[in-house]
Amino acid sequence: MFTIKLADDPRTCNRVVTSRPQKNIVSQLELISLWEKKTAQTFNRIHLSGEELVKLSETLPPPDNIPVSILHSVFIKGDMTGYELGEDDLEASQLYPDYEYTTIDKLLDIFLIDPPKPAMGAFE
Repeated sequence: MFTIKLADDPRTCNRVVTSRPQKNIVSQLELISLWEKKTAQTFNRIHLSGEELVKLSETLPPPDNIPVSILHSVFIKGDMTGYELGEDDLEASQLYPDYEYTTIDKLLDIFLIDPPKPAMGAFE
């Protein structure tokens, strides 16, 4: 819904707009823990340190090293979320504070009642 509002809002014309609602900023560990609480199931966790991922990316042959490098970038360095908005940039939930977006917690409740069909993703 933010996208529709943003497309028709003169305040967003020629501006950088991002969507980072505060209640939806969770780590992978927080997301997994929340799902475990809701389902009363526990996932088997294997911890890999940042150093182990770097070593794997250096020792695996191309293109096998690419997924490991991406995982390191996203989950260790936080490259997908570790940026600050510029002075002229806008954040969607601040533009529309009265809009009630679906939180991660509510979305997981929806998945419990009416789960989406599984999708398969792979690095190839």
